[in-house]
Amino acid sequence: MSKQAIGFIDSGIGGITVVREALRQLPNETVYYVGDTARMPYGPRPTEEVIKFTWEMVNFLLTKDIKMLVIACNTATAAALPELRAKLDIPVIGVIAPGVRGALRSTKNKRIGVIATEGTVKSRAYADALEAKDKSVVVEQLACPEFVQIVEANQYNTAHTTHVVEEKLQYFADKNIDTLVLGCTHFPLLDVAIAAAMGPEVKLVNSGAVAIENVSGVLDEAGLSNVAPVERQLDEYYTTGSASVFKMMAGHWLDNEDLNVRHLNITSDGLVL
Repeated sequence: MSKQAIGFIDSGIGGITVVREALRQLPNETVYYVGDTARMPYGPRPTEEVIKFTWEMVNFLLTKDIKMLVIACNTATAAALPELRAKLDIPVIGVIAPGVRGALRSTKNKRIGVIATEGTVKSRAYADALEAKDKSVVVEQLACPEFVQIVEANQYNTAHTTHVVEEKLQYFADKNIDTLVLGCTHFPLLDVAIAAAMGPEVKLVNSGAVAIENVSGVLDEAGLSNVAPVERQLDEYYTTGSASVFKMMAGHWLDNEDLNVRHLNITSDGLVL
């Protein structure tokens, strides 16, 4: 058993969708979260820069003695997961492999769509992984950077957003997919609009939700699960952006207005309070 926290990182606030699943599936576990809101989006950035920013978040969380790292960001998973796993002595979970497994379980006609950031699409992380698991799968990718901006601007529940989502996802109209991977952790916050645009015949796969199932298994296997809920520590949330804005938005999504949110400064030595 371990009472240490699980660390979560994301380019902004989208990773809160993964935290929401963690709080639901693993209620005894403590969450430490870092969102690099000041430097989002990561999607258009060079891979080397994404890796650098990812390490800055990780190094801050390592000072908090986390027992596991969850990369709650598809772009960072695609860019940095192999290096993080090679260099860290704690379990590291990404969101792409779980999303791939979820998509392959879901599809019946072997035609799968993936929506993600430019960086994730360009990396072909989902497409290559899906095709490696099943060579008969046809993968259709679409970069949707607009969706990230909508979520970070807290505009995900407007008529304009519904229109933008419908227009963007017209790309899939003639692709005959039966499964769509939400390949960015921001996108589950648009799931109502996405589901409406795609229609009932297309199943949505939330890679972050599937990832938490993986987290649970790894914790149990490594003997790291916290089985003593009375000893659960206070969750901590950090952002390089506005702490008040983060608290308002994340608090709404997590149904908790009393989140403990602190601002992190970006310095030449990394992220510091």
